[in-house]
This record gives sequence, C-alpha cells and structure tokens, in this order.
Amino acid sequence: MTLRSTAITLAIVVVFFGGSMLITRGVPSAPVIIPAPAADDALAAQSGQATAVIAGGCFWGVQLVFEHVKGVISATDGYSGGSADTAHYETVSAGGTGHAESVKIVYDPSKITYGRLLQVFFAVAHDPTELNYQGPDDGTNYRSVIFYQNEDQRRIAEAYIAQLDQAHVFHKPIVTQVVPLQAFYQAEAYHQDYATRHPDSMYIVMYDAPKLDKLKKTFPDLYVK
Repeated sequence: MTLRSTAITLAIVVVFFGGSMLITRGVPSAPVIIPAPAADDALAAQSGQATAVIAGGCFWGVQLVFEHVKGVISATDGYSGGSADTAHYETVSAGGTGHAESVKIVYDPSKITYGRLLQVFFAVAHDPTELNYQGPDDGTNYRSVIFYQNEDQRRIAEAYIAQLDQAHVFHKPIVTQVVPLQAFYQAEAYHQDYATRHPDSMYIVMYDAPKLDKLKKTFPDLYVK
C-alpha cells in the first residue's frame, strides 16, 4: 500500500534520548467486546447468497478477517465511492478520488446475518472511531464506511451505530459513514488474498494477523480456518 514502508518503519523501534520508544499507533489493541445488533434480520430459511460492502482501512486485513468468518462465501478487495476511471490502486492512493479501499463480502444469509457481519466489522476488523485513517494508514481512502445496497442494510447499520454509541462501547464516537453503494470495482490481482500469501510481511505481522487472532478469541463460534 502507499507509504507501507513508512508505516512499518514508524511501527518498529525509534531511538529517543538514548533509549527505545515503540510507536504503537496502528498496532491492534485488545478486542472490543460489543453486543450483537438489536435490530437485525433473522437467518434465512434457505441457503443463498447476499452481498455486503464495507471499508475499514487497508483492505488486506479486512479481507483476511472475513475470509475466516462462518457463512462467508468470498471476500474480495476493491474500491468504492468513486468513478470507474479512477478505480486503480496508484490513483486511489494519491487521494482525491472519493474511493475507499473496500471489501465485497458474499455470504450465505442462512448461516450469518448482515448484522453479525457488522458486529465483526466493528469489533475486530478495524477501529470505527478513527476518522480518515486506520492505524498507520492516513487518507480518506482508508476511511470507515458501510456501503448499503438496500433499505434493510441501511436500517440495520444506522440502528447498530446508534446502539453502540448510546452504550458508549468505544472510547470515542463512531465515525463510520453509512452511504449507498454506487459501484464496487475489484482491485488488482496482487491485492487479493495478500495477507494470506504474505504472512511474513512485517506489515501483515504487525497490523493484520492480530485481527485474525482477535476474531478467533472474540467470536470462536464464527471463526473458521
């Protein structure tokens, strides 16, 4: 990702007044235990496919998390919020396109609800209180967004954010945008399953692998290998 090497350098050890200081911004903290959404759809009576599109910082880690969630059929990295002609990594990373690094989740609504996907999104996939940055990555392309595709998704998302804010689950208000999905543009092939294919990358080790650990610990009933 843009400035990934800079982010990694900042997260390693900085020498300060003859000692060592670890830069911790962006290093995932302990899991936030949040309640399930009070407003949610029931599980479908029959197997099928539904789609959710979300954005929460670098799409590598978000994709990694949801590929291990029970009921998820696929998770694909891409761009949402801008136009087709700017849906390219280098252009998006330069800023000003309106795009956010996004993940399209195809899931079986008979196995997991939209609301429970959002519970994972808020609890372990990212920090919904960070405005226009996520961990070590800065810019509106790393903002927190729920791109709803119908009124049910909008209703569930907005009600859930209100529920969590009213309960003061997080130390700051949630800044996640809830906006209609105009289009999802699949990202370049080298971004797909990046965290799985590069588990030894320092960025993945520091920022993405801990999210998967959080999923295992926080939602053992939802975690699948």
